[in-house]
Amino acid sequence: MSALARRTGSVNLGQGFPDWNPPEPLLAAASHAISHGDHQYPPVRGLPELRRAVSADLALRCGIEVDPETEVVITAGATEGLTAAILALVGEGDEVVFPEPFYDAYPAAVTMAGGVPVTVPLTGPDYVLDEAGLAAAVSPRTRMILLNTPNNPTGRVLTRPELDAVARTAAAHDLIVLVDEVYEHLVYDGREHLSPAAVPGMRSRTLTVGSAAKTFSATGWKVGWVSGPAELVGAVARVKQYLSFATQGPLQTAVVAGLNLPASYFADLRGAMERRRDLLCAGLTAAGFAVTRPEGGYFVLADASGLGVTDAADYADWLARHGKVVAIPGGTYFTDARSGAHLLRFAFCKTDEALRTAVARLSGLRDIADAYRAPASRGRTP
Repeated sequence: MSALARRTGSVNLGQGFPDWNPPEPLLAAASHAISHGDHQYPPVRGLPELRRAVSADLALRCGIEVDPETEVVITAGATEGLTAAILALVGEGDEVVFPEPFYDAYPAAVTMAGGVPVTVPLTGPDYVLDEAGLAAAVSPRTRMILLNTPNNPTGRVLTRPELDAVARTAAAHDLIVLVDEVYEHLVYDGREHLSPAAVPGMRSRTLTVGSAAKTFSATGWKVGWVSGPAELVGAVARVKQYLSFATQGPLQTAVVAGLNLPASYFADLRGAMERRRDLLCAGLTAAGFAVTRPEGGYFVLADASGLGVTDAADYADWLARHGKVVAIPGGTYFTDARSGAHLLRFAFCKTDEALRTAVARLSGLRDIADAYRAPASRGRTP
C-alpha cells in the first residue's frame, strides 16, 4: 500500500508507521552506542540492561514480576517474538484459537508451525469476545489461545470480564495463552490496558509480547520482547536463535533509554494519538463512513457500505486514484475476505498535517460516490 501511495501521490493511511522521529534520548543513545564500538553480536536473549528495563516496566504498569535473567527474551520485533513462540510451542495438527478480525501474521505463523488456525468471529461494530464463542472454538486439539489487545485492526481493548473468560477457558483446557500487546501504551479515553498475565491464575501459562516500535515511533528498528514463565521463554529463545540469532545491539541500548523516559512522555503520546484519532474519525464520518472510535492502537476500521462499497479491495484502489488517500482493504483481516468486503482500515499514526490533508480529500467522497459506482471509473491502477 505504501508503493500505491507513492505511485498515486496519495496520503498513506495504509501502512501503520508514524511520520515523525523517535524521541531524542533514543536517537542519542543509539548514536552513542554506534560511535563507541557497539557493533558485534549481543547475547541471544538480549542485552541484560534491556531485559531488566522490560522487567521493571512490566512490574510498574501491570504488576507482573518477571525474572530478567530467565523470563525475558529480546526479539527482532514483536512479529519474530510471536512467530518464535508459535514455532516453539505449536506442533503438527495443534490448533491455535484467536479472535477474528486479526493481524494477518497470525494464521501465517500458525500454518508455518504445522498448526491449524481456528478463529472466533467477532461481530462489529463492538467486536466483543464472547465466552461461549471462545469455548465453542476449543477442541481436544487446541494448544494455544492467541490474543491482541489493543487490537489491530479493530482498536478494541479487552475488558476484565473478557480476560476472565479467557482465563477460565484456558484453565479448563490447560492451554497456553500468547498475548500481542504492542499497543499497550496507546489506550484512550481514560481506559486502562489490562495484561492477561496479571489475571489470577494466568501468570504460569501466559507469554506476553511487547515492542518498542509503536511506543517509541520506531517501527523500522524491530526491537521486541517476550516475557513469561522461564520454561516457555526458554523455548522461544531456542527458536529465536535460529531465526535472527540476535537483535541489533545499538538499538537495544536505545530502547533502554526509551523505557526509562518519564511518565509524562507516555501520557503526552497517548494524548497526541487520541487527538489524531478524533480528527480522522470525524473526517471519515463526514465522508459517509460508519465509524466506531477505536479504544486503542493506531487504526480505525471503517464501514464503507454506506458509500456503496461491496468490494473493499476494488474501492481501496479507486480511492487511491480518485481520492488520493490510501487505506487497507478490510478483507485482509478475515479468513474469508468477503467478511471484510465493506471495511477499510485507516491509520491515524500520522502528522496532523497529513491527517488534515486526508480529511480534506475524503470530504469530497460523498460527491463522487456515484462516480465510484459507475463501471467506467473502476479500472485498476496499473
